[in-house]
Amino acid sequence: MNNQSKGLAFLPLGGTGEIGMNFNLYRMDGQWLIVDCGIGFSGNNTPEADILVPDSSFIEGYRDDLCGMVITHAHEDHIGAVAHLWKGLGCPIYATPFAAAVLKKKLYEAQLLSKITIHIIPPGSQFSVGPFDIEFVPVAHSIPESQSLIMRTPYGTIVHTGDWKIDPTPLIGPVTDMERFKAVGQEGVLALIGDSTNVLTDRDSDSELSVRESLAKIISNLQGRVAVTCFASNVARIESIAIAAQEANRKVVIVGRSLKNIDGSARECGYLKDIPPFLTEQQVNSLSDHETLMIITGSQGEPRSALSRIAADTHQNISLGVGDTVIYSSRMIPGNEQAVIRVQDLLARRGVKIITDRDDLVHVSGHATRRDMHKLYEAIKPQYIIPVHGEWRHLSSHATLAKEHGAQAILLEDGDLLNLSPGEVKVIDTAVTGQLAVDGGRLLPIDGDIMSKRRKMLYNGMIIASLAIDDEGYLIGDPKISAPGLLTKEDPEAERVTESFAVAIENLPEEIRLDDNLLKEASKTALRRAFGNKLQKRPLVDVHLLRV
Repeated sequence: MNNQSKGLAFLPLGGTGEIGMNFNLYRMDGQWLIVDCGIGFSGNNTPEADILVPDSSFIEGYRDDLCGMVITHAHEDHIGAVAHLWKGLGCPIYATPFAAAVLKKKLYEAQLLSKITIHIIPPGSQFSVGPFDIEFVPVAHSIPESQSLIMRTPYGTIVHTGDWKIDPTPLIGPVTDMERFKAVGQEGVLALIGDSTNVLTDRDSDSELSVRESLAKIISNLQGRVAVTCFASNVARIESIAIAAQEANRKVVIVGRSLKNIDGSARECGYLKDIPPFLTEQQVNSLSDHETLMIITGSQGEPRSALSRIAADTHQNISLGVGDTVIYSSRMIPGNEQAVIRVQDLLARRGVKIITDRDDLVHVSGHATRRDMHKLYEAIKPQYIIPVHGEWRHLSSHATLAKEHGAQAILLEDGDLLNLSPGEVKVIDTAVTGQLAVDGGRLLPIDGDIMSKRRKMLYNGMIIASLAIDDEGYLIGDPKISAPGLLTKEDPEAERVTESFAVAIENLPEEIRLDDNLLKEASKTALRRAFGNKLQKRPLVDVHLLRV
């Protein structure tokens, strides 16, 4: 890719064609700017990984031309990958006070805080990052200080919406600044890069105030312990739950590290100032059931989350059972359906009552509906609309909406480099893109050898054989075979497989038995055949060979 070209271009490396993992790049006259750096959560297609991050290798190759990273808001799918990817990027970060507070806690845990320059930008401010002239525009969303970006360049003005909605009563933070958008629209807007998550919902957005009122009514009529699970970053929702608890004479306990971090960041930035300090999970058993309300992480069925452990009755401090209620004050992210249902089923087995948004008004989306988008596009009147932040069905529906406003829609996928100016607005190049699995302290390509083998083991199992041979390649004793997840030691089939494998080794030609590499490969083939004929599977196999 020629990075010295004059002009303006846009390159999504995550979040376009998928929900989450937002990672967007802009290039102007050879200088690069990153907007957001988020994680994605494992779904049904990637059970071998818990957390995914975008592959940043492309922009790491232009590290010297990378002038900075701007964070639109503090949701995990926009900020969660910073600690994982920053070492390869090495650029300064620009964020609002709340997003910076959340990010600093993550960077401290990753032992990176002292190495990174974070510029704190007040909401609604103007600032520069290299050649990019940027203005924050406050928008309503399900987290404090969400900002859209206005980027003024010599080639035209770009609006990058981030996550937003129109909510007349957002409860925490201001309403979406439509007057500012109208003023920008009057200046002229070349392109709008817009959130597509909720484009399929064709009505006005529901307000956070309606959830607060509904939760208060629901919780006041419940008996036993009450637990509410929601996205940890939804500070307005946390405040609503706390107010509902006060009205029902219940004390609030927060359960889960991410909730504790968000609580600390919110109070540090002046939010939740009228809410008494929350109790810790160690204090929960000092409360009677009727005065207990817990806010718990794990609304998406994450295996190691607090709610998953409570549902499985493996949490060290908390249990729920008959007479208790769990309220899911959140939506299911696409791909997490099976995990969420599994947790709900475990709770139901324990006699717990479950309330979701299908049962009552306990959640509203933080993303713009189709009608919200109509209102914004009427104000901005962009020449081009580039849908991002959504699966293909969302992007294509967003493109149809764009045409209704006379704008030209450009559909992209991660890795498409879109020329915005000068010349024709079109895809002119492609960049390396992909997903990396967070595996302990390392990042592994989701399609790489390690994760592919782990995926194969998950579905087909693994077989390990150990055999000792003499200098002529004949077995010394019986081979030892381990097949966890396929056979037990007591299984009669295990003995048959071992015998079949031993016979196959003994019958190998002399030239194979005398060469360790050939013998090892032939042993793997024999092992696959011995198991495959019986189990109709193709497990991973490995052979430990000892020549005595």
